[in-house]
Amino acid sequence: MNLSPFKLGDLLVKIPIIQGGMGVGVSGASLAAAVANEGAVGVISSVQIGYREDDFDINPKEANIRALVNEIKKARSLSPDGILGVNIMVATSNYKEAVLACVKEKIDVIISGAGLPSNLPELVKNSCTKIIPIVSSGKAAATITKMWTKKYDYMPDAVIVEGPEAGGHLGFSAEDLASPTLPDLKEIVRDVLESIKPFEETFNKKIPVIAAGGIFTGSDIGEFIMLGASGVQMGTRFVATEECDAHINFKMAYVNAKKEDVQLVKSPVGLPGRAIRNKFIESLENSNIPVSRCWNCLKPCNPASTPYCISLALINSVKGDVDNGLIFSGSNVYRIDKIVTVKELINELVTDANAYLADKTI
Repeated sequence: MNLSPFKLGDLLVKIPIIQGGMGVGVSGASLAAAVANEGAVGVISSVQIGYREDDFDINPKEANIRALVNEIKKARSLSPDGILGVNIMVATSNYKEAVLACVKEKIDVIISGAGLPSNLPELVKNSCTKIIPIVSSGKAAATITKMWTKKYDYMPDAVIVEGPEAGGHLGFSAEDLASPTLPDLKEIVRDVLESIKPFEETFNKKIPVIAAGGIFTGSDIGEFIMLGASGVQMGTRFVATEECDAHINFKMAYVNAKKEDVQLVKSPVGLPGRAIRNKFIESLENSNIPVSRCWNCLKPCNPASTPYCISLALINSVKGDVDNGLIFSGSNVYRIDKIVTVKELINELVTDANAYLADKTI
């Protein structure tokens, strides 16, 4: 038994790996195109992608959309035949505009989480763009599938199931994450597979389930394939690649991280997040960091009461100021010890996954 391709509508994903969308600017055209060229799904993060635009401070919404379009065009020029996606957080204030821009550019896939993408099928209507919600429970998978099928007669093209070991914003409460026994991704995947089965039977269509959060090795991939998942999403491993769009200082923070450096932080979005401990996080433990200017990036964020500006924190870190920025990462970041190429990483993952599957099916 080897890793098998899976279908996203009429698209064939040859390597069943989706590269996680990582903002701000961590996964852009360079990383996404490199991943897509290897037969997996390369993903650009839309959140505050316009941070390098000259008018970002005075006109962030237009700067973000312009930069997003340019990033998609660049990725497509680097990977004309690969499968490219964009991750768009529901919580962002320019959500609708970003989705419509992606549709206009004929992006292959839109992945959407950090909220319930309830009207996403309406926004991609009559387009070739596939849509994938991110969920963290079987209940959430059933809710979004029922909503989309009832209101739009649209089945999700796949569902990403993100567990508590993921990096960045997490779809779990602080209480869940503080529990001595974290929710188990394998159990959540089983729950999602069961919850969508009635829809698959009713509509006679398979919904690929993609496992995400804490997946690190090819053996991990093989384990979830055997469980019934069609593929996996991985973010953290792709940061430590030559093609990743982040500054080398950001990548080296991953390489140098120790297990005890990985911790949960409070995000202005209202969701817990996972990041690498640094001077920025230490300063937050003493007092809030006042917001000097606001880009109105997140719907739930109130500049007057937020503990810090998450945009500025993420922009600082991706540009290399890792002492004064937020470095989101998955729980296994401390296991990274070097920077490799995307080709080397995917070859390693596929080889190890195939070896695991062959061993388990003898």
